Amino acid sequence: MSHKILVVDDEPAITELLRYNLQRNGYQVVVAHDGREALRLARGGHPDLIVLDLMLPELDGLDVCRELRRESSVPIIMLTARDGEVDRVVGLELGADDYVTKPFSVRELVARVKAVLRRVAAREGDAVSRLRIGPLAIDTLAHEAHVGDSPLALTRLEFDLLEMLVRHAGQALSREQLLDQVWGYDYFGDARAVDSAIKRLRARLRSAGGPSGMISTVRGVGYRLERD
Repeated sequence: MSHKILVVDDEPAITELLRYNLQRNGYQVVVAHDGREALRLARGGHPDLIVLDLMLPELDGLDVCRELRRESSVPIIMLTARDGEVDRVVGLELGADDYVTKPFSVRELVARVKAVLRRVAAREGDAVSRLRIGPLAIDTLAHEAHVGDSPLALTRLEFDLLEMLVRHAGQALSREQLLDQVWGYDYFGDARAVDSAIKRLRARLRSAGGPSGMISTVRGVGYRLERD
């Protein structure tokens, strides 16, 4: 059975372009042109992934993402014409799994759709679901993480990044490795996405009482989760 993708954009040329290319790759595609229609179709149609434009009539993409994250963990790829890092970070902090900036390459967007779906399937199919390093414990099936008794409120991307670091605790992982294994697509040159996500993850760990320096920067390489 093919995955169902909900494409949300108020520009018909973009929705038709994405519908055509996603269907060519074997996906079912449903289209919405404003934020309220997107929420209705997401709630009633249960898509496997949502491609969500940031600038929408009725209800903007950030509000749609915020509403969906209150009730669902459906993967979300944000589409935005904005070029500022703040807009991308806000989307990711609200729970978006990835972002693509307009004008975009259709080939890259389709690659990211495939990558996010692969990442979700791999995590759900992993046999080892409970992992612990010091006070940090994660349950990949329940999608829960704790530092001691304090729960960590993580987006899907942050959770997957933390899981990757925990599974390779004590090892230095390069930004390219993290992009490939967590974001799930070939390196497109934006290693800043990794740095921003690590910064947010460190802040979440600190706020939950995690040890200072739990995630170390390995100069010239990337990052490492310390075992102690």
